[in-house]
Amino acid sequence: MKIGLVQYNPVWENKDENKRKILNLVSNNLVDVSLLIFPEMTLTGFTMKSSVYGESLDGESFKFFSELSKNKNVHCLAGVIEKENGNYFNSLIHVDNQGELVNKYQKVHPFSLGSEDKNYSKGEKTATTQVKDFKIGLSICYDLRFPELYRLYAKERVDALVSIANWPDTRIEHWRALLKARTIENQCYMIGVNRVGKDPKLNYIGYSGVYDPMGKELVSVKDEEKVIIESIEKKKVCETRDSLPFLNDISLI
Repeated sequence: MKIGLVQYNPVWENKDENKRKILNLVSNNLVDVSLLIFPEMTLTGFTMKSSVYGESLDGESFKFFSELSKNKNVHCLAGVIEKENGNYFNSLIHVDNQGELVNKYQKVHPFSLGSEDKNYSKGEKTATTQVKDFKIGLSICYDLRFPELYRLYAKERVDALVSIANWPDTRIEHWRALLKARTIENQCYMIGVNRVGKDPKLNYIGYSGVYDPMGKELVSVKDEEKVIIESIEKKKVCETRDSLPFLNDISLI
C-alpha cells in the first residue's frame, strides 16, 4: 500500500489558509496513494484555544477532509479539535475514500508541560482502524512517550502504528528514537507525521518518517514541506512476526 505523509507548515490558527496550503500540496503526485496522513491539529497548529477552534465531527474540518478524500480517492488520517458534549479533545479522525467518517481517536495523554491537560479532556480508549488490508493503531504526539499504549495495539496485532504530531526541534532526537523503539517493540510499521515551521513559541523541523517492522528507517525528511510517498507491505509484518515470534512471549505483570 502506498501512503503519503503530509509534512507542512500550518499558518497559526488559520483554518482557511491551511486548507488552501494543503490543497496545493496534494494537487500532484498522488498516483496510487491509498492513504494521506496529516500532522496533529492539522488546520490550526498546536493551539490551546480549544473553545475557539473546537468543532463537532460534522463541522468544517471534517467537511474539508471529507471532500478531499472523495476528490482524491484516498483515505485520510487528520488531526482535529473535537467538541463533544461540552468537552474538547485533541482528536485524530479517519475519513475513507468515500468521504465517510470511519473512526476517531481522542488523545489519551494530553501534554501537561504545555498546559494541554488544562484545555483538552483526556481520551479514555485506544482506537484501531482499517485501510485496505492494514489494521492501524492510532496515536497523537505525546502518546509516543508511553509504550504501554502501543503494547495494547500490539496485543491486537495491528500491522501499523501512526503518530501525528507537533513535536519541536529541541526534542527531535526523542521523536526519532521513540518512533524506532515503538516499531522494534511491536514488530509492525511505525509512521510518524510531524509539522515544520514555527508557531508563537516553538520551532519544528519535521523528520516525518516510516520505519519497517525490523526498525529500519525507510524514509525520514527534515525541514521540508512536501508529501512524502512510501510503500508498506503487510507481508513484511507477517514475515517478521513469524520468524521472530517475540510478541508471543509478552508477560504483563
